[in-house]
Amino acid sequence: MKRVRLILSIAVLLASIGCTVQSEIDKKVDDLLKQMTLREKIGQMNQLSGGAWVADQAAKGEVGSILNCVDPAEINLVQKAAVEQSRLGIPVLVARDVIHGFHTMFPIPLGLAATFNPDVVEKGARVAAVEATASGVRWTFSPMLDVARDPRWGRVAEGSGEDPYLDVQMGLAMVRGYQGDDLSDPTALAACIKHFVGYGAAEGGRDYNTTVITERMLRNTYFPAFKATAEAGAATLMTSFNEIDGIPSTGNKWLLKDILRDEWGWDGMIVTDWNSAGEMIAHGFSRDLKHTAEQAINAGVDMDMMSYGFIQYAEELVKEGKVSEKEIDRAVRNILKLKFELGLFENPYVDETLSAKVDYAPEHLAAAKQAALESAILLKNDNNVLPLDKAKTILVTGPMADAPYEQMGTWTFDGQKEHTVTPLTSLREEYDVIWVPGLDYSRDKSKAQFSKVRAAAAKADAAVVFVGEEAILSGEAHSLSNLNLQGAQSELIAEVKKAGKPVVVVVMAGRPLTIERDLANCDAMLYSYHPGTMGGPALADLIKGKAAPSGKSPMTFLRDAGQAPFYYNHNNSGRPNNGTETLLNDIPIEAGQTSLGCTSFYLDTGYGPLFPFGYGLTYTTFEYGNPVLEKSELKASDVLKVSVSLKNTGKRTATEVAQLYVQDCVGSVVRPVKELKRFQRVELAPGETKTVTFELPVEELAFWNIDMEYVVEPGDFRLWVAGDSDSGNPVNFAVL
Repeated sequence: MKRVRLILSIAVLLASIGCTVQSEIDKKVDDLLKQMTLREKIGQMNQLSGGAWVADQAAKGEVGSILNCVDPAEINLVQKAAVEQSRLGIPVLVARDVIHGFHTMFPIPLGLAATFNPDVVEKGARVAAVEATASGVRWTFSPMLDVARDPRWGRVAEGSGEDPYLDVQMGLAMVRGYQGDDLSDPTALAACIKHFVGYGAAEGGRDYNTTVITERMLRNTYFPAFKATAEAGAATLMTSFNEIDGIPSTGNKWLLKDILRDEWGWDGMIVTDWNSAGEMIAHGFSRDLKHTAEQAINAGVDMDMMSYGFIQYAEELVKEGKVSEKEIDRAVRNILKLKFELGLFENPYVDETLSAKVDYAPEHLAAAKQAALESAILLKNDNNVLPLDKAKTILVTGPMADAPYEQMGTWTFDGQKEHTVTPLTSLREEYDVIWVPGLDYSRDKSKAQFSKVRAAAAKADAAVVFVGEEAILSGEAHSLSNLNLQGAQSELIAEVKKAGKPVVVVVMAGRPLTIERDLANCDAMLYSYHPGTMGGPALADLIKGKAAPSGKSPMTFLRDAGQAPFYYNHNNSGRPNNGTETLLNDIPIEAGQTSLGCTSFYLDTGYGPLFPFGYGLTYTTFEYGNPVLEKSELKASDVLKVSVSLKNTGKRTATEVAQLYVQDCVGSVVRPVKELKRFQRVELAPGETKTVTFELPVEELAFWNIDMEYVVEPGDFRLWVAGDSDSGNPVNFAVL
């Protein structure tokens, strides 16, 4: 009892200390705000891209933040102008798109999500924070929390895929890694949760396109990661480019005030995306730039990124009574609070020698390699071709085998290809390598090297073909309608296959590509997304068998781009596919008019995906027992407990990601056929069995019902524990 009281006392003390610190910051903000002119306040709401040239505006108090400057000397120059030359000495906040590493590049976020390991993701964000802050950057525009279900959208590379629960876990891990325990720590990097909201639902996978999302879908699917990370203390939030129900996010009072501020109680700082305020003119929502400034400020935006609308028109809007100074004060208070929390007033300058001491530190490279190891997904491994532990001589070919820049992936502003270790370099340390590029880059259509490639394959014990996408082919504004391998890459794989030797294909890409035809021409396939700085050593270890793959697909792999959007946790139709439908090539000539099964499917691709969400093989096999429930009837206040035995039935030690899925069988509104609720990484030696236990509070089965109430509805449920979203034996339970 004494121990409990002691713990409680400590908790109360820590809370009181936190409140005291916050109250002190609030007082400092209020005191400073009282001293500011209207023009100085509006200056804080202005974010500009640049370095030294911004110094004059900083000295005038007309810029609150800069982005895209990573030169410590330039940053210090701008800070000196702001701190020592402006009237009130308010430091600028330096921002950068630090998406999956700063100098040491980790796998792209979609690859990080494939690890199903929040600890690895958190460590990656911490490394990024340490390196970025050493250059003077204190704010990153990450993590991207857009649930994305259409791989045609290039920005799927920047997020965690199609599942809301996985999105929550990865987002929380990244926020923890960036911000650490205390924003005032010099290595703390303020996170920015983005894009609020629904950006990943762009119609046709076409970037910046319109979205059609109901409020219920927003609340059940697109809000959860934002709400969870906001409640966890994410410092800032970015508005999205898209509109919701006809209202652009940057001018959407319902989103920014009613939901974010009033309903969730979040008190962080809101920034627009690059000129998203100005783009409301193109949307047809605003008349001109002055109108956009009025709409954005009144909707709840605090800082304008690169539209120049606030700095040009906010003062005039206040004088005209179209924007109240109270709204300006609200925005500036949020900006100043963040600057105080980051300790910028006390320590505005950066040590110009620090970056050289921390960039590419051995422990950073080790963490990047581990992330790359765990992100690789084994999609195929016929006859246990992998690992190539007995091969002596191998052919290495393909445009991604020795492409250090492309290997780093999208949103790589500060990673340096000179520090990237490629698979070719690493495999040369393990094998006698015959190197023939085959193609010079991923879009290369020339087959001039093919005969040389085939001849080399004939001399080797096995061939490893590295294909995929150049970094520029995914990311923002890089949507595709054709998701096949570009150029002559598929033909290169087929050419290598003709030699009759084992063929391993490794894909580096920013999205799940449609690789069904390529699977037919190889014995094994590793999908590594863009693996970052240490992708080469990681892939070499996997190919050699020094490590076993453990990645799982965070997005469904399609057979054809025409299936998009396709995701596992869809709502059922009234005529669900049953797998017995007549397909295109089975239809007889002059067939009578029939509906061919009357279910929801495609004549040419059927219904199912190429690989489901959560899929991934390894160098052993696992056997799941039947799930055992502690009890099968539960109240809404209970915790569901389910256990399952998991056995390694193969000959190698490996890690399995056990996944818990739940279905609400009947609801007041149609519910998804299955939803991920928990996952665990479990390492097992050959023959070893472990009991995997999941605990799930029944309250987490709540959803927004027919009356737009967030409730757990009583009724029948099913659950599965399996290695992917398509497997497992269901077990029934009921909520009373």
